Amino acid sequence: MAHPHAVDPVLPKPEAAAGKTILSSAELARVVDRIAHQILEKTEGARDCALLGIPTRGVPLARRLAARIRAFEGIEVPVGALDITLYRDDLRLRATRAVGRTDLPPDGIDARCVILVDDVLFSGRTVRAALDALKDLGRARAVQLAVLVDRGHRELPIRADYVGKNIPTALTENVRVLLSEVDGTDEVRLEPAA
Repeated sequence: MAHPHAVDPVLPKPEAAAGKTILSSAELARVVDRIAHQILEKTEGARDCALLGIPTRGVPLARRLAARIRAFEGIEVPVGALDITLYRDDLRLRATRAVGRTDLPPDGIDARCVILVDDVLFSGRTVRAALDALKDLGRARAVQLAVLVDRGHRELPIRADYVGKNIPTALTENVRVLLSEVDGTDEVRLEPAA
């Protein structure tokens, strides 16, 4: 019989079993600020730009970037949402998904620098679907990509122009982005795949 006060060193702490925090709320806010500054630098003050978030978490990230650009420079950058559901190449492999809503800025995307915003860049297939969806909506002058996290493991030749944090991962891990607008809290976690 084990001693009643003995500690079993093999059992992981519940916090460790759930994964680890990669970005805290404060760190996530600093990363968004940094991306906003990079956008301002690379696009000559966000002139003729529009931010299009890819649902689900890319949309609130795009809104946050627009708010930070407004706070830094007083510039209103149009923000929208780009639903990619019907452009995904895995439609027949996954359960049926509801088609989301695409909201374009009032002046559209023609002749603008469109910055696609997403939470995690992984295989590149989501971005490819976004590019396909975008071409059906107009002709952007240029298209750039901003992501909160680049986790590697690309299957397509896609690269982000703005990256908040590069997180090398194993295929047995998931990057979980939590945003207050969707999840009630701000955090990025690295967790074991389910």
